[in-house]
Amino acid sequence: MTSAVPAAPQQPVVAVLGTGIMGAAMARSLLRAGLEVRAWNRTPAKAAPLASDGATVTGTAAEAVRGAHLVLTSLSDTTAVAAALTAASEGLHRGQVLLQTSTVGPDGAVELAQRAADLGLVHLDAPVAGTRQPAEAGALTVLVSGPSAARAVAGPVLDAIGQRTVWVGEEPGAASRLKLVVNTWVVNLVGAVAECLNLADGLGVDPRAFLDVVKGGPLDTGYLQSKSAAVLDGDLTPSFALSTALKDTRLILEAAGRAGVRLDLTAASAARFERAEADGHGDEDMVATYYAGRAPERHGD
Repeated sequence: MTSAVPAAPQQPVVAVLGTGIMGAAMARSLLRAGLEVRAWNRTPAKAAPLASDGATVTGTAAEAVRGAHLVLTSLSDTTAVAAALTAASEGLHRGQVLLQTSTVGPDGAVELAQRAADLGLVHLDAPVAGTRQPAEAGALTVLVSGPSAARAVAGPVLDAIGQRTVWVGEEPGAASRLKLVVNTWVVNLVGAVAECLNLADGLGVDPRAFLDVVKGGPLDTGYLQSKSAAVLDGDLTPSFALSTALKDTRLILEAAGRAGVRLDLTAASAARFERAEADGHGDEDMVATYYAGRAPERHGD
């Protein structure tokens, strides 16, 4: 049973649980919009820099959520979100809106919706499309499913973190299903970028010649140019970490398997991510899948 949502405040107080790449960026977007933000992270050092941006950094999750109108979670997976909610439970109150932005897959979303209901929270399944740069600019696309009654409370938060909100429906997990489709495009696109660069390297072709041939035409994308530049410039600072991309790819394959859908390209993308992660590239940008395609004798150059 869904708890009633209190009247929406003009300026909701937001508790942000999880301040990694995406969580910290969203917290800063909220602060720029003039919202009060309380930030917590299991590793306190990751949340500490937000204090200089105006956030109240708390020592416990319960302290962060106490009195907040909305709780935004940005964590690695279902287990991490559930653990954060348990840690916050003493500070939560009935009717609080939970905006759950982590990519957890449809089963994870349903599980967390039930967990939220048990705690008296109003759950919005709200995975985001976008990486570090759009998150830092407040330009994410947010996919949302959940009770329409929560829209008024969530509206100022969604407006602050995203340039577009796509309401998918009220069914728990509906937004997460759509997010898996979006991420299927992303993981296979980055794999295609990596393989083109691998082949150019192997054939002795200047990869910039390839990029110039497609530039500005129907085969070009900003993603191709930016991810290629990251590899060619040797700057793999993560916009979206490879280990996180692998986690999401596994969620896609699990959901596809249950749906009776065969995703050959996505399975190949997962295998590349696994090889690159095993070779120490998990914390780098997901385009580090490039290294999974290099010849063994050259690997690690």
